[in-house]
Amino acid sequence: MPPNADTSILRNRIATKVNAPTDFVDSDDASTQPTLRSMKGLKGNEIAIDGIIYDISEFVHPGGEVVKFFGGNDVTVQYKMIHPYHTGKHLEKMKEVGKVVDYVPEYKFDTPFERDIKNEVFKIVRRGREFGTNGYFFRAFCYIAFFFFMQYTFATSTTFFTYSNWWESGIATAVAFGVAQAFIGLNVQHDANHGAVSKKPWVNDLFGFGTDLIGSCKWNWMAQHWTHHAYTNHDEKDPDSFSSEPMFAFNDYPLGHPKRKWWHRFQGVYFLFMLGLYWLSTVMNPQVLDLRQRGAQYVGIQMENDFIVKRRKYAILLRAIYISLNFISPAINNGFSLATFGIIMLMGMSESFTLSILFSLSHNFVDSDRDPMADFKKTGEGVCWFKSQVETSSTYGGAVSGWLTGGLNFQVEHHLFPRMSSAWYPYIAPKIREVCKKHGVNYAYYPWIHQNLISTFTYMHRAGTGANWELKPLSGAN
Repeated sequence: MPPNADTSILRNRIATKVNAPTDFVDSDDASTQPTLRSMKGLKGNEIAIDGIIYDISEFVHPGGEVVKFFGGNDVTVQYKMIHPYHTGKHLEKMKEVGKVVDYVPEYKFDTPFERDIKNEVFKIVRRGREFGTNGYFFRAFCYIAFFFFMQYTFATSTTFFTYSNWWESGIATAVAFGVAQAFIGLNVQHDANHGAVSKKPWVNDLFGFGTDLIGSCKWNWMAQHWTHHAYTNHDEKDPDSFSSEPMFAFNDYPLGHPKRKWWHRFQGVYFLFMLGLYWLSTVMNPQVLDLRQRGAQYVGIQMENDFIVKRRKYAILLRAIYISLNFISPAINNGFSLATFGIIMLMGMSESFTLSILFSLSHNFVDSDRDPMADFKKTGEGVCWFKSQVETSSTYGGAVSGWLTGGLNFQVEHHLFPRMSSAWYPYIAPKIREVCKKHGVNYAYYPWIHQNLISTFTYMHRAGTGANWELKPLSGAN
């Protein structure tokens, strides 16, 4: 991929900008003309969509208060990816209060490819039916029951070091509980925090707190994950693409780039082990105290609005409960020792491996588009957002894999329709492949997960050694 932009650029707003004052009115009569401002001038109760500023302080959002989570930001891409049926009339429900002078769209929507994809998919999944199916809820409640059973078992067990019955031992309990937490992350909270479980906001909110049940934070997760979805593999704006740095790099930096480290040459060997520490770094992350997710903040997302500030105390309380149940209680029941800590770490690593291995497959594979904005950089013309989502993602397996991974094996489908329940992805995948072939869009499909895994290991090795740059410069087609 091309060199990453200077970090000073990364700390600016999400949209590409020109210099402009923070807040000004270009009118002789300010009371009758819209306020003209820069992105940095947005208030916590305002959002910007397509360069228009809206006051959302009194807006009753049909999808719940989640819209206020992004107050103070440009949400053009996030809005359009979550509202596939968007029309101009939807925005008329919000109060327009001004315009931004420094908004330059990098992506374009309503392209022939997008229209064709939507037309075919909406024949399969009718409007209003895109939420969780009976099959989804059955699987979700099975995973929830398994989780609470294992949570109780892990928190109350006094047999960590008793091996007369192997299933009662700390090792077996830790592995099973780690996997149970991963199932919540994959199959319950993920759909919910995308608003895809139900058309009822309270159902999505309730299921969404599954994030906190497994040691993470609902609001921090949304800040990073929604930004990742909007700007997948964007070398300046996708927080997932550089969240692992400097330990290892998902981005394929040019030879000699300052972010390329000598130890990255070996990342194809050790990155999997590092992913196993994901749980511990998440549980002990102090970002839960202020709900300023550093990855999203690094790329310009503002997180100082009233909605977020009011939820900090709840995030802290939920994290304290998690630590009490999964650190303090096991130590009291089995002794404060390195052996007990080892069992706790085994639980966390079991969760980490199950989650992070599957997530790492999604966008890091041979021939994934590591620079979807290449054409925009060359010509200034917006890039089709739908096309970029397809060519930066991969799909493996089929329905059975989807039942186990919450549909995250269908990454292409998920990134095209993130607010559609994962239960529908096996049904729409064949049609999406057909439309991609028709439009000449590269669709990466692996029949088996091990094929995707091998491709990911190969990519990580090449990215670490710079092998791709030794062969030829990368372009948006790679």
